[in-house]
Amino acid sequence: MGLCALLAAACAKPSARIDGTLTDAPGRQVIVKLLDINNYEVLDSVKTDAAGKYSYKVPVQKGQPEFVYLYYGDTKISSLLLQEGDQVKVVTDTLGRGTVVGSIESERLQEVERKFAEFLREAERAEDNATANRAYVQYYRDAVKYVMSNPFSLTVVPVLFQNVNPDLPVFSQITDAIHFRNALDSLSTVYPDSKYVKALERETTRREGILGFDAKLAMAPETDYPDIKSKDINGNDVSLSALDSKAIILFFWTVTDPESKILNQETYKPVYEDYHDKGLEIFAVSLDTDKAAWAGVVKSQELPWVNVNDGLGAASPAATLYNVTSLPQAYLILDGKILDRRIEGEKALRRELDKVLK
Repeated sequence: MGLCALLAAACAKPSARIDGTLTDAPGRQVIVKLLDINNYEVLDSVKTDAAGKYSYKVPVQKGQPEFVYLYYGDTKISSLLLQEGDQVKVVTDTLGRGTVVGSIESERLQEVERKFAEFLREAERAEDNATANRAYVQYYRDAVKYVMSNPFSLTVVPVLFQNVNPDLPVFSQITDAIHFRNALDSLSTVYPDSKYVKALERETTRREGILGFDAKLAMAPETDYPDIKSKDINGNDVSLSALDSKAIILFFWTVTDPESKILNQETYKPVYEDYHDKGLEIFAVSLDTDKAAWAGVVKSQELPWVNVNDGLGAASPAATLYNVTSLPQAYLILDGKILDRRIEGEKALRRELDKVLK
């Protein structure tokens, strides 16, 4: 190799190359975006030639693969996971239908996204909650299998962070901290400097803290119902077990759910007014991540009972302890024991309260 070639190689910046074709779209703009943990950073836009072809070099450091996404307008046309030195060929139409060649990790990422999109469509088409829950359980099992089967692939990171909706992660169980730890331990041996692995480490630490909290609960003296400790609207620590009431309505809700707010006003407030002096308390657990919005609704609806929120949304330990799978959801605790049958409607609730509150 000549001196000029050696100097050029030494000065070349680490990168990956994308050679793309946007079919039937000559002279159009393709936007290149980089995933920056929680946000997309626009790197550049490239114009297709008369044949719809374009090329772009993405800066990629050794040992630090990057998640790169190609957009046509607002439509994502390709998802790539690129390592230093990758040379990929991307052929898609303007709707994102196409192929990626030259990167096994990118092919895996495309398949991961395809399966998740199929699950979301299936859940959306479900005619009832039972069907939707079955779809979720099956997808969760498949996701766990994928994470366990691909311990050294960075594609497990987006799988672990998938959300069914803003308040419901796919990996929503407390014990999922174990899957996060296993993935982190494996990926750290291959990509110790990756920002995505570092983000995974932060989430693993958070989840292990919740798992440790759950273990402490399990070791605590046995009670007839799991205790909940959280913060009330004033930031004070409140626990369910500290309530000295013959009857307690444990209510899981969210301010983004209209049905929950209707229940507050039309059912629970009248019941509370009639039975509170006889020994009823309501312990309302909000699964909102926006604590300001939650506090605003509590004040505007003038909810007089105990209102708590830990800010963790669907990942709240309280939701896991009580197997909350949909909202709103309520339990009735009478004389220290959870009623083992479902109560439908205000009249049925009042009948149960009349039995213990004289």
